[in-house]
Amino acid sequence: MKPVVERFLRYVAVATDADPQSAKVPSSSGQLFLAKMLAEEMKSMGLSDVEVSDHGYVMGSLPAAAEKYPVIGLIAHLDTSDAVSGKNVRPRIVENYDGKDILLNPQEKIFLSTKDFPEILDHVGEDIIVTDGTTLLGADDKAGIASILTALEYLIDHPDIPHGTVRVAFTPDEEVGHGAALLDLERFGADFAYTIDAGPIGELCYENFNAASATIEIKGRSVHPGRAKGKMINAILIAQDFLAALPPKEIPACTEGYEGFFHVCSNVGTVENATIELIVRDHDSEHFEGRKALLQKIVAELNSRWGEGAVSLTMRDEYRNMAEVLQHSMHIVERAYKAMELAGVTPRVKPVRGGTDGARLSFRGLPTPNVFAGGHNCHGRFEFLPVQSLEKSMEVVVGILTGTTV
Repeated sequence: MKPVVERFLRYVAVATDADPQSAKVPSSSGQLFLAKMLAEEMKSMGLSDVEVSDHGYVMGSLPAAAEKYPVIGLIAHLDTSDAVSGKNVRPRIVENYDGKDILLNPQEKIFLSTKDFPEILDHVGEDIIVTDGTTLLGADDKAGIASILTALEYLIDHPDIPHGTVRVAFTPDEEVGHGAALLDLERFGADFAYTIDAGPIGELCYENFNAASATIEIKGRSVHPGRAKGKMINAILIAQDFLAALPPKEIPACTEGYEGFFHVCSNVGTVENATIELIVRDHDSEHFEGRKALLQKIVAELNSRWGEGAVSLTMRDEYRNMAEVLQHSMHIVERAYKAMELAGVTPRVKPVRGGTDGARLSFRGLPTPNVFAGGHNCHGRFEFLPVQSLEKSMEVVVGILTGTTV
């Protein structure tokens, strides 16, 4: 088994589900456990300046092997999504995939279907790492961690290959919007960086959504239903009116590419009270502001119908499109593009339909596009990772750092 695969399988054994309800950083103890485990591994490899902060940030350095090279940062995140459990992950490798549906779990009759997930057919003849259908896999982003450390190990084993100083950071709670907020950029000391994070082979991203979260609180009035005429105000039905006012086709299941959306994350309530949680996403800043204005308009209309204060809206901007920054540093993107070509990978420049630590880091002054780690179907039980994509991710990282190929 190649080192990058062995590393990945070892990392997914550690449960690092982020906890969106926690106010702590890291939000789960497993992240800190993995952080300390990685720090020991980095020290044993020979990396210098290895440290773990109280908040679970891991940093280390590979000293320069040549002069006049930039200091490049490599970043991946420790946590996995809480959408599906990452505890007790049982990965297996389907060798020489034959193009048929993959039976993940005989007892539960769970299949990775080519009809539902046709992208797997792009990997016929390759080796595919899958779950047992009861958990996510964790390629987002333990594949990125494995790719980075294996690339650095390769450079340590080949000291004749010139490269500059490499700074590494593994960060917590990306999946709950923390955005590497506590990464000390001055201490990190990189000229620019790359997140190595999820995504099919060839993906290179320097654009992402503008993002906001929204909470709708609805106050109703409960009255005995037999005597309710003209008196009852049903918060559940007002919630339905709110949802019906949203554009029906502007949801994740109906959009792609640069198309934005509203995503209803939860809708719970009683006659007296109802709460809707949703997120707002758009790559275009004007369209993004328009989406937020639409929510305000719907709330105003509902209040005019049901009485002022019946419906309240709280919105919070989460992150912005890093293209605003990276369009002025396109040489960084071009460096990754050339590294892919050197590795025999066809670059696919596309927008991230989500967030990335690189977005916040870019706006904090560290330009940070994203490079693929090879994963598919992240955040779910049908997640899979082609071994050959993971290996190519590692080769691309080497190319970014050195301008050569493995």
